Parts: sequence; C-alpha cells; structure tokens
Amino acid sequence: MDRLRTHRSERSEPTVVAVGDVRFGDGSYPVIAGPCAVENETQTMRAAQIVADAGASMLRGGAFKPRTSPYSFQGLGEEGLRILQRAGRHVGLPTVTEVMEPGDVDLVARHVDMVQIGSRNMQNFPLLRAVGSSGTPVLLKRGLAATVDEWLLAAEYIIDAGNDQIVLCERGIRTFEPSTRNTLDVGAVAVAKQLSHLPVIVDPSHAAGRRDLIAPLALAGRAVGADGMMVEVHPDPDNALSDGPQQLDEAGFRHLMDTLAIGSRRGDIDRIDQEIVRLIARRLAHSVAVGRAKSERGLALHSPDREAEILDAVATAAAEHGLDPGLARSLYEVLLTESRARQRRAAMAPTGTSGRG
Repeated sequence: MDRLRTHRSERSEPTVVAVGDVRFGDGSYPVIAGPCAVENETQTMRAAQIVADAGASMLRGGAFKPRTSPYSFQGLGEEGLRILQRAGRHVGLPTVTEVMEPGDVDLVARHVDMVQIGSRNMQNFPLLRAVGSSGTPVLLKRGLAATVDEWLLAAEYIIDAGNDQIVLCERGIRTFEPSTRNTLDVGAVAVAKQLSHLPVIVDPSHAAGRRDLIAPLALAGRAVGADGMMVEVHPDPDNALSDGPQQLDEAGFRHLMDTLAIGSRRGDIDRIDQEIVRLIARRLAHSVAVGRAKSERGLALHSPDREAEILDAVATAAAEHGLDPGLARSLYEVLLTESRARQRRAAMAPTGTSGRG
C-alpha cells in the first residue's frame, strides 16, 4: 500500500483546519451548532441567534437532506443554502452544510464556508474527489459501519484531490444496541487521533438520537481528546421537520455549553474588556507613583525620550501580534497624556492625599 498522507508518519504536527476565524486542531474546542434542517427563514435565523449567543463557533443546517424514507422532508435545496448563508452572516458565524452530489459541490461551496460529507456518502468516491478539488474545508463523517481505516482512506481521496483541510467527525456507528440511535465510538476518536494528524470531532446528536444523552456523550468525546463537537439545535424541537427528538432547544444548548464550560463570544469580550480596564487602572496607578518619586527628587515629570521608547516598544509588540502599529501608538499616546495629567495632579496635591482625579 502507498504511504498514507492522513497518517502521522507523514506529518508529525497536527493539521490545523481553518474555517474563517475558527480553528480545528489547535487546542481549542470549536462547537458547530444549528438545526438538523433549514426549514424556513424564521426558524433558521432564530436558531442561528440562539447558538451564536450561547458561544457556538459555527452554524450548521441541512439544505439537502438524505433521509432513510423518501417520504420524509428532504430539505429546501438551493433556497436552503441561501437562507443558511444569510443567517450565518447575520450572526457572524461561518457555516457548514452537507453536499450529496458531485455536481452540487460548486453550488454548495459558493454559499457556505465548509462542506460536509455525510455518513451515507463517506465512500462516495466521486463526491470525495469533487470536494477535494473544490479547495473548501471538508467535514467528513464516519460511515454507519465503517472501520477507522476505511474512514481515513475516505479522507485520502480528498487529500489526493488536493485538499488537506479535513475535519473527521465521529457520529456513531450501527450496533446491536437499540436504546440509542447509534453508538458513539469514543474509542475510535482516540484511535483516529493516534493514527492521523487530522482533527477529530464528535456528533453526539446523531449518536444518541435523544437530547437527554447529548451532554454526557459530549463530555465523553472531550475526555478522549476530541477537537470539537457538532450538535443539533432548534428553536422548537418538538415541531421540527426532521430529527426533533435529538435536537436541543435554547435552554438545553445553553446548559450543554455550561456543562462543557464554553463561554459565549460576547461573554469572552466582556471579560476581556473588564481585564483591559483593570490593567489600564494599574498602569496609571504605577505612573502616578513614578511621578511622585520624580517630584520628591526634583526631577522633571515629562520625559519625551522615555515616552518615545514606550511608543516604539508597543508599536513593535503590536506588529508581532498582527495588530496595526499605528493604532497601538495612538492608543498609548492617549494613555500617556492621561498619565502626565495624573502625575501633575499628584505632584500638586497636598501630602497625604491621593491626587487621583
């Protein structure tokens, strides 16, 4: 057998798959969430807002639905793609949906940021080659009865066509056990991560088939090293057009994210803002202390050379972190102006007062 490019022997470092600003395989834990199927604009927009507010990294939704029964809801097709695209843009999340036909790959890739190969199509080799040629990141679900080797060989078809931006998804396999829809093979997650450099996520919704088991299965997947999770969320699961019993409502999804200790983006931003304010306050307090020491020694408060040194240092640090050096300088010029003002007030304040304005 030829050397396999999915295996760690070919690449010792983990592959990081980038979907917009979301990264799979870099140590973070992205959560893909959204409805099983795009049913209409209102339902999809509401689901998108729910998952974005609770901290999801990406929005999912089925436009083309491969169903066991030909009489079940099959999705909205191209209109579903447009709705999903609008919803993702509205809440600022990258999107993923399943593609079923090689001839649809370009159409789907124009509307979403990542294409999904469902479990029923894991060994649809023309489709695998088509998504490989598209260059769009791929979510490759494990087949219902596929071995780990077969799963990785399916990924080889995509890589062989020129695309190594692949995320593997364990979504449960078919076993003799009837109490769950499928059996989440957490052992396969650990094995796949040992064998392959590709990131691996879990789909507890399809594995469980029932919403009350999603949280424990998600925790199990994370415990064995999964790089993320895909979960189904619907604003009204009991009236969903497909897979209602395995979809979480808003409260259920928030509880899941709390269980996994994953905060919302808004919450993260709020915490960062509070930390920035605390650090500014600390810096200004130190600056006032330096000003008092200068005043006691009869030294000038204003030191243009020192300020120039600070501005050059922050501009350099900004560039190293991918920020605009000019922006960093402007922010610090404001901060230094405030520092000088506080130092002057402190120098003029009577002994024993704080001198803080």
